[in-house]
Amino acid sequence: MRNFPIPSISAFIVLLERRATPLRLAGALAAAVVSFAMLFGAATARAQPSLDAGEKKLSHELRDIVKTGATPAARWVHDVAGVRHLQAVVVTDGVDPLMTGVRAQVLRAGGSIHAMHPAVHAVTVQLPADELHALAQRSDVVSVSPNRDIRRTASMLEMITGTLTSNVRSHSSPSTYSGLDGSGIGIAILDSGVMKSHEAFENSSDVSRVQRNVNMLNASLANWTTGVDSTTSLAPGSSALAAYEAAIAADSAGNDDAYGHGTLVASVAAGRYYTATAAGPQDISGVAPNANLYDVKVLDSQGNGTMSDALEGIEWVIYHARDYNIKVMNVSLAADSTESWQSDPLCAAVRSAAAAGITVVVAAGNFGQSTQNQEVYGAISSPGNDPSVITVGAVNFHNTVGRGDDTVANFSSRGPTRSSYVDTNGATVYDNLLKPDLVAPGNRIVGAAATADSTVAWNLLANNYFSSLVTPLSFSSYTPGETQMILSGTSVAAPAVTGTVALMLQANRGLTPPLVKAILQYTAQPLPGYNLLEQGAGYLNVDGAVVLAKALRNDIAWGGYNPGESILASGQTMPAASSTINGASFNWSQIVFAGGNNVLSGSALFTAYQPIWDARITWANGAVRKRRVVYWSGTGIPSNTYPENFTDSALSSQSLINAGVVIGDSLAGSCDMLSKTGVFIPTAKLSGWLAGGSGSTMTQGIVLSNGVVLSEGVVLSEGVVLSEGVVVSEGVVVSEGVVLSEGIVMSETGGQVTGFKFNLQGE
Repeated sequence: MRNFPIPSISAFIVLLERRATPLRLAGALAAAVVSFAMLFGAATARAQPSLDAGEKKLSHELRDIVKTGATPAARWVHDVAGVRHLQAVVVTDGVDPLMTGVRAQVLRAGGSIHAMHPAVHAVTVQLPADELHALAQRSDVVSVSPNRDIRRTASMLEMITGTLTSNVRSHSSPSTYSGLDGSGIGIAILDSGVMKSHEAFENSSDVSRVQRNVNMLNASLANWTTGVDSTTSLAPGSSALAAYEAAIAADSAGNDDAYGHGTLVASVAAGRYYTATAAGPQDISGVAPNANLYDVKVLDSQGNGTMSDALEGIEWVIYHARDYNIKVMNVSLAADSTESWQSDPLCAAVRSAAAAGITVVVAAGNFGQSTQNQEVYGAISSPGNDPSVITVGAVNFHNTVGRGDDTVANFSSRGPTRSSYVDTNGATVYDNLLKPDLVAPGNRIVGAAATADSTVAWNLLANNYFSSLVTPLSFSSYTPGETQMILSGTSVAAPAVTGTVALMLQANRGLTPPLVKAILQYTAQPLPGYNLLEQGAGYLNVDGAVVLAKALRNDIAWGGYNPGESILASGQTMPAASSTINGASFNWSQIVFAGGNNVLSGSALFTAYQPIWDARITWANGAVRKRRVVYWSGTGIPSNTYPENFTDSALSSQSLINAGVVIGDSLAGSCDMLSKTGVFIPTAKLSGWLAGGSGSTMTQGIVLSNGVVLSEGVVLSEGVVLSEGVVVSEGVVVSEGVVLSEGIVMSETGGQVTGFKFNLQGE
């Protein structure tokens, strides 16, 4: 539950993308050589002015407030009775799940507690700006972040993605799908709402598959009320829980999406073909056209929301995941955060979802190109910068079903992640994780258009940007529940992957979230000419993902497997690493990202159990943590059903990867943009080498011993490292065709930078 608007329509919906090749850096910039340590294990540090213990816990924006006393013009800043107040998300150490001390201090300071987030050990608070430092100095406070704005990131689809193959399904009629269609799998859509009454969401009996609509927008945040504590313990079966559920329920609404973004996103994941009475509509079948949908509204009718809204929406999904069999969550929205995945509240929330067995799919963002038509690296948004999620970039399919002419969209955000934290020495350390994980169709995608129930009153996007950005398809007469429109962006690429996950889990209910991601990457198609930071492991291949999912045992998620134990299903062998889509055959990438910046390969990843397939384990930047669910218990409460909170601990000893797995780090070489090596190596080239038997087969695997990750073949440090990475400048919005304004992406230098730069010497 939360609220308050953002300044402008987001570039996370990028529309009418023109067919153009990204301009590459040339000359001195292109020749800059950067250590492959950026990619494979070595974090980059930059000296900072001396910070006290409290300041180190503050995000970049809040730290500046403490240092200078000046507050930015942001939605999370407001004057109350002449006193400057802030809204922030405070993450605690979890020792006191009710966060009693923090809440009491906020109230004493003249603030309020607006929401509790047990999945993150956090509370959303409001307090006077001059009380911020004192709160951060508490020993039980881990981090403090502003309650940032979140933004939407803004058939032929079945054919492009490889859904219509003999291994997946054949499309036979509007009422029947033969093969995998997502039946029984719940998909949560965290967005602006879903038009429940749209025909795209009906089943074969004309009953809506939107099982629940909940509205998480919190009016108290917008009112800036002081002196209240709105939190309460929501025990299963309690009157408090019943009152909360009644307050957020929006199931009676036929259209809960006045903005229009969430409805189209949901239709890409799980839209169904329907027969319209008016001429003109296209078959907009999504990837999983019979999956159940759960609409979790965290953006309002203008597309506005806050991080606190999103946190509560994620927690609702986690709480009800076992009730409703919600197995996958789509997050086509993002926050402008410079915080490391280790402290960012949105990242912590999605890690909790993964630990609870929910596969989280996130849009990478639309910052791949500057206004000067230069390619921008290092622009992955939160929570797409978290290692536990599947971060999806966008492909331009150029309006053909053949994949041979498909290209990575210019607007699609490139990696690596440039989120950071301040270490004990006062230096800024950058995450530099390999992202995106893969790419999917995201240019001019046709989907369901939300309208009023009884008349065709277009959603805000279609109404305000008719013909220029959004393209409502012209019918001879407009009929509610049959309308369609076209959108582009990584926000519509992500749900294509979300629908694929539903098919994979229908085929094999025993897959864990990290195993799902590995299968998607391993079976992806490497697009020629694009590197690891542009396309990740490659292009979504539904056919291959389903084939490999079917080859594995269906009880892996229940645990009990020892490292190296066979996880192939009885009588199964590893399938051939190739697929045929629309008559064209291609080899799988056979690439899997692990540990944040390692490239793994080889059939042993899937023939033998790898400890990292445990969804509770997160491994990145040399850190290995385990996040465990603590369930509610008591009389009448089903065991292991309703999460109460989560514990999170750093591991000191843990096997991660078994012997026999191939590591490909050294194949890529040192980072050189001109030579296309290191992070700039074309994915297809690296894939070909690995498929041909190159790479190092590990004899000891990778283990965590005494808190240090021991591994073979990983270049930990050499030469010059990328200090500032490729910096996204403040206020710069991608320009590809016509786009919608996004607001501000913070650069680590704090300066206005056109295009991007390499800073080889540090600050």
